[in-house]
Amino acid sequence: MEAFLQRIASRLGRDVRTSVERPKWKHAPQHTVFQGYSQDELLDELKKQCTRIHTTLVETTADCLVDAIDDVIAAHGGGPIVVANDERYEQFGLSSLFTREDVHVWDHTLGRANIEAAERANIGITFSDITLAESGTVVLLNNRDQGRTISFLPTTYVALIPKSTIVPRMTQAAHIIREKHVPSCINFITGPSNSADIEMNLVVGVHGPVKATYIVITDR
Repeated sequence: MEAFLQRIASRLGRDVRTSVERPKWKHAPQHTVFQGYSQDELLDELKKQCTRIHTTLVETTADCLVDAIDDVIAAHGGGPIVVANDERYEQFGLSSLFTREDVHVWDHTLGRANIEAAERANIGITFSDITLAESGTVVLLNNRDQGRTISFLPTTYVALIPKSTIVPRMTQAAHIIREKHVPSCINFITGPSNSADIEMNLVVGVHGPVKATYIVITDR
């Protein structure tokens, strides 16, 4: 490859660069948005953004999380429900969710049956791995135990958001993703699906969930 590039460079009368020097930008606004904000202040910004992206935000504590989820499920018309096979459900005391007759727990050994369950589901529930205050976006680091269809095939998407996952914006999320050993399938979800492609008229629920609710766990 080096010889190939050298040949092209010589034909063009140029030298082959062996390294690229990172530019030093005078301004870096991507690092200053919400800089120094506390988690409570970031949550306030997330609340504001949710009003703009047609998303309901519910605050609760870990002790009241089961009741909060039950209320949200009831408000959206009940099951069927599809959830990830995620150890965080047990960590947050949500094991009872798996015992519901209307819940399908993602099982990678079942193959396409998981996707069919997501297609039939009224509600899909996952934890947010990273949450962007600026845009109201939840970031899902999907894997074989959490298929991406959980978040976009059901009519309603519910994200469980520990307050500690809230960061200012995409800049911080990119740093976290770079530092972690993450799966190849990463989804960025900003409320329910919507499009304004036709005559700039906003239509919600075009190619995914019609409704979205974020449940923020304020003490985690």
